[in-house]
Amino acid sequence: MTEQEQEFAGRLGPLLREIAELREASPNAAPQVKLLAVSKTVEAERVAACWQAGQPLGLAGLAENKVQELGQKSAALPAMIPWHFIGHLQTNKVKQLLAVPRLVLLHSLDSWRLAVELEKQAEARGFLVECLVEVNVAAEGSKFGLAPAELWDFLQSCAALSHVNIRGLMTVAPAVEQPEQARPVFAELRNLRDKMRQRAEKVAYSNLSLQELSMGMSNDYRVAVEEGATLLRVGSRIFGARIYR
Repeated sequence: MTEQEQEFAGRLGPLLREIAELREASPNAAPQVKLLAVSKTVEAERVAACWQAGQPLGLAGLAENKVQELGQKSAALPAMIPWHFIGHLQTNKVKQLLAVPRLVLLHSLDSWRLAVELEKQAEARGFLVECLVEVNVAAEGSKFGLAPAELWDFLQSCAALSHVNIRGLMTVAPAVEQPEQARPVFAELRNLRDKMRQRAEKVAYSNLSLQELSMGMSNDYRVAVEEGATLLRVGSRIFGARIYR
């Protein structure tokens, strides 16, 4: 194990153990919580070392928020790495995004226009694109995402798409001084997911599984685990605040 791999193993091991302990102790926690290392702005060499160290420990994948950077890193790093895209996606970047090998999940489906373009490009490639719908739970003007009141109508529209699979919901909590302040946002997303899943099951929409909850980052992942997160998007806690910007 290289020095960089040892560095990441020393961070990821305790982090993953803490997540497991939180999950076991929390009544609202999900049966399984996956950790994603958000590698935006981090050079490829360090990202590779993180993945090499983290894979045997249980690191589930890597995440990027810009299509161009994701394309560059996926080309430079081992082909088996599962990638997640967590940033705002413009429709003119969909084709480029779907060309990324091992893109396993788009976390930020936030408009019907984007859904239609995803359907078009996925159909042309002959595969399903796996997505989460981004919800602006806190109604922040600076954030993307659907309003909670818009969610069911949007999901019903997506049910007509044959190459877009909706696996759950995502949100970005407001920047707060105390992680506990994010709890209502995470709890609301869980409640929304549960309501939407119950409705989808009644009408048997085949492409609305709605199992996943992507929520929680470096400052609030503990609260997110306690409120049912299945996917954590953690960057600076793994890569270090000085180089993660």
